[in-house]
Amino acid sequence: MYGPYVWNSLRRLGAPTADLEDLTHDVFVQVQRRIADYDPARPVRPWLFAFAYHIASAHRRRAHRRREVLGEPDAEPHPGLLPDEALGVQERQRLVARALGAIDIDRRAVFVLYEIDGVPMEEIGRALDIPTNTAYSRLRTARAEFASAVRRLSAKPVLVPRSVPRNEEPDR
Repeated sequence: MYGPYVWNSLRRLGAPTADLEDLTHDVFVQVQRRIADYDPARPVRPWLFAFAYHIASAHRRRAHRRREVLGEPDAEPHPGLLPDEALGVQERQRLVARALGAIDIDRRAVFVLYEIDGVPMEEIGRALDIPTNTAYSRLRTARAEFASAVRRLSAKPVLVPRSVPRNEEPDR
């Protein structure tokens, strides 16, 4: 029921596609160990996201896991889209994934929870065990980093015409 949510959360936190299945499993193993700590009065998604965040953070810190990833993460477009629409969706998804990758994981966690998952800031603070004001500060910084990354990544290269050396006449 919550497997796809955890999978997507891990992907948004920068987990390598090849490791998503194992990391999702690790999240639910941790959830099972801590199920007695869950407060049913609170929403379950931020609680699960906190586990995903900690698992993704630990995964990134392990030196043997640091390697260059070639290509873009797999993303399947909606089957009902026309090919040109699907291409646009894929390009935007790649842009968002790359821009998210430019944000530090601590700030990215707050950004994803607030901007993508729509979780209230107080709940984010509780889920990530940080003060609410710290969460707001991380969100503000993450928004600026995300916007900067989107601008940088979507900038089109400008073609500059080849200049003619001063001592040569152009062909006529």
